[in-house]
Amino acid sequence: MAAPAESAPPASRLSGTLGVGSIVFMVIAAAAPLTVIAGTIPLGVGAGNGAAFPATFVLCAAVLLLFAVGFCAMSPHVPDAGAFFTYIRHGLGRPLGLGAAFLALATYTAVQAAVYGYIGAAIDELVASLGGPSVPWWVWTLAVVAIVGVLGYRHIELSSRVLGVLLLAEIAIVLVLDVVVVAGGGGPEGLSTALFDPVQIVSGEVGIAIMFAIASFIGFEATAVFRDEARDPQRTIPRATYLALVVVGVFYAVSTWAIVSAWGDVAAVAESGANPATFLLTTFENWLGPAGGLIVTILLVTSLFAAILAFHNVAARYWYALGGHGAFPGAVARTHARHGSPHVASLTQTILAAALVIVFAVAGLDPVAQVFAWMAGTATLGILLLMVLTCVAVLAFFARSRVDRRVWHTRIAPALGLVGLLVCLALTIRNFPTLIGGSTGLALAIGAVLVVVFVAGVVVALVRRPTEPLTATTPGEVREDTPRENA
Repeated sequence: MAAPAESAPPASRLSGTLGVGSIVFMVIAAAAPLTVIAGTIPLGVGAGNGAAFPATFVLCAAVLLLFAVGFCAMSPHVPDAGAFFTYIRHGLGRPLGLGAAFLALATYTAVQAAVYGYIGAAIDELVASLGGPSVPWWVWTLAVVAIVGVLGYRHIELSSRVLGVLLLAEIAIVLVLDVVVVAGGGGPEGLSTALFDPVQIVSGEVGIAIMFAIASFIGFEATAVFRDEARDPQRTIPRATYLALVVVGVFYAVSTWAIVSAWGDVAAVAESGANPATFLLTTFENWLGPAGGLIVTILLVTSLFAAILAFHNVAARYWYALGGHGAFPGAVARTHARHGSPHVASLTQTILAAALVIVFAVAGLDPVAQVFAWMAGTATLGILLLMVLTCVAVLAFFARSRVDRRVWHTRIAPALGLVGLLVCLALTIRNFPTLIGGSTGLALAIGAVLVVVFVAGVVVALVRRPTEPLTATTPGEVREDTPRENA
């Protein structure tokens, strides 16, 4: 009798020499720093906890660092790429692991779709402002889909170099603003001190502030997805994870503080609440002149492009891992003979993205108010669910295997991270209609879709069992001579 498709290994494993810097570039690019500065900060300041919003980034970064402690401690014991779902599979079992894999793929596809909507509108606005023609947003977006598809088909090092250049440019322009504002002593009220005031930190709608802040870190966990392409994964992945979190957290907190200081506490809340779409552009024009406004408008587009490319690479590697795991046809797990890339998986993600853009266009959805808001909200909820499951998996894995007896790394930090993430998840669910800019009914529908996707993965795992299941020398420790699922 022929073996089930699940037992078929991929044609070859991915390989590469990515260092800490390259992986950090891709991860921070996925976080889209300038996009966060332009889109999240006005919402966090205007609708959240006001001028104290910078402190919210610090709080969320602290929670995610606690999560990262257990995540990185378990990394040497999870020899496969695949990030969340491989951790969950090793800690909580194969059915929940495959359910998480389906959920992760849907989540990264959603966030990529969100940014595809945004970039189409942003390019059209930029071209029109420069005197060019105004065309439907989806025309620009499909052109971007094609470019991303070409880069994703090639070796990962090419994407890394492209992302590195774009990322340095967008961070540089924000840092210029930060330096100018701080050197000038801030706006009419001087440099803001609200972020140091506990009363102001918990004032207003702090739940909404935390929800928007935690959404700004989406993508940092993707370091583990590039495990097979890292130069020294046991060192590179943990270092890249910690470095990405610290860099992003500090950048967001400092830049938000500088922007609030540029206006003054009261004026910043008023302006961001009244004109969230133009808040960043007006800030740059006020402090760096019209040229600064034009540069930041251009770099906003490149920031969106960098995020799309980064999330494309992550999603393609989920397709690749699931192909090797047998959940999808084995062809998806093939690597290109010349480029060493998961080219079939990349093409699959490109086709899916193009199909989603066409559906959104035919449905007549607004690219920002609907496509971006709905898909970004979906991704935020999905990522939080995955991180909660991963925390539980880390705790379960070390409690069962005893392969690492460091109490802080294997028990205390993951437990504290789990508590923090559960609070963030509860606040996100409570404020989810606000996050997606829609009704409670739409929020329930999106939540139901995520549940269905997760259950579908569990069902596939139960129906399609491997012919050679994992064995272990100790509970949770995979034997090196045992054929293992490439997932």
